[in-house]
Amino acid sequence: MHDTIAASENLLSNTLLQLIVMIAAARLGNLAMRRLGQPGVVGEIVAGLLLGPSLLGSVFPGLSNAVFGAHPSAPIIVLSQIGLVLLMFQIGMDFEFSHLACRRNRNAGVAIAAMSAAIPFLLGMLFGRMSAPFLAPDMDVLGYSLFLGAGLAITAMPILGRILQEFGLARSELGVVAITAAAINDVAGWVLLAAISAYAAARLSVAGLVWQVAGLCALLGGMWFVARRLVSRLLAVYPVRDGMLPPNLMMAALCLAFIAGLCTGALGIFTIFGGFLTGLLFHHDRAFVEAWRRQVGRFVLIFFLPVFFTFTGLRTNIWGLDSVSDCAWMALLLAAAVLGKMIPVYATGRLAGFDSRESSILGVLMNTRALMELIVLNIGFDMGVIPLKVFTMLVIMAVVTTVMAGPLLRVLLRRMGHAIPQGVEA
Repeated sequence: MHDTIAASENLLSNTLLQLIVMIAAARLGNLAMRRLGQPGVVGEIVAGLLLGPSLLGSVFPGLSNAVFGAHPSAPIIVLSQIGLVLLMFQIGMDFEFSHLACRRNRNAGVAIAAMSAAIPFLLGMLFGRMSAPFLAPDMDVLGYSLFLGAGLAITAMPILGRILQEFGLARSELGVVAITAAAINDVAGWVLLAAISAYAAARLSVAGLVWQVAGLCALLGGMWFVARRLVSRLLAVYPVRDGMLPPNLMMAALCLAFIAGLCTGALGIFTIFGGFLTGLLFHHDRAFVEAWRRQVGRFVLIFFLPVFFTFTGLRTNIWGLDSVSDCAWMALLLAAAVLGKMIPVYATGRLAGFDSRESSILGVLMNTRALMELIVLNIGFDMGVIPLKVFTMLVIMAVVTTVMAGPLLRVLLRRMGHAIPQGVEA
């Protein structure tokens, strides 16, 4: 009994120490990047990388091992996933449907989602086929190529949502089209990723895929016909008063998000999308949305999200790319990722009726990959389908494509006469 208590206390102490370092580093990174004119989330990602072997583990290996150990602890992994569920809930409740009443916006969202996924996926497959003999000679070529395709196809909807909020675009027409396209892109991407993971684990079957799609349709039907009415009833019985969430309403929202997460996780579409679906049910009640942001939202962004960024950073060592050949492959991968997203989205936006600057903004937004890309990479790396060097290349690509968003958006929005919120200005 005494040994169990001592082990628990030791685990708690180690976890608290790790959280102190993660949260403080992420906040400092956020503030530093804002001063440089970048969205704060970019600083949080960079801070996570610096806490790993790319800096701390390389310069102070003893200190790194003392704080984080050889591998991230189980509590840190669990906390990172809970934070993602809550973040997706917030993004879902910020979703603005009114702009989708316009047929152009609906059609544009679907078309951009299709093109922003299909072209990068094919380019990722091609890169995988070309690079496998050099970067992954001991791995299954098809599985390796499929994961690369999924990695290039995905868009980071949570980070895109953060960027839209920071640039005052969350409720704009462009913002809604972009988040709609990203949502469709990501749901399709997760279904595809589940199929790829099943193939990599030799579990793929047509029947299994059919059941997965059927289960998703049943879940969406249940959310629309049952959960939507339940949420409306909850909001009527426990209304927000004086800008404060009633405890019972907060409890119900959290439980619904976690239940939906269990359902999507069971379907192989990953738990975090349950949070997004639940957030959609609450989006119409602006009093709830504003109260949630004040009481819960900031805590999620400051406490939970940095944990995930650090978890990924602990597995990434940019110094592992130590040859000219590695750098050449890195450059080719980055070119395929950026051009494969921005050019198809720009062309689709123009065909949908948006002007040149609006289409360029859509291309920049859809090129944002960081969070979802990191999730895909961790899955592939854990399954042994992506080698360490390629994992590192893809992490760098995810960071670069996200860092690009801030400066490009600032230039394009100023040319359009869009007022950028003061919090994002340099």
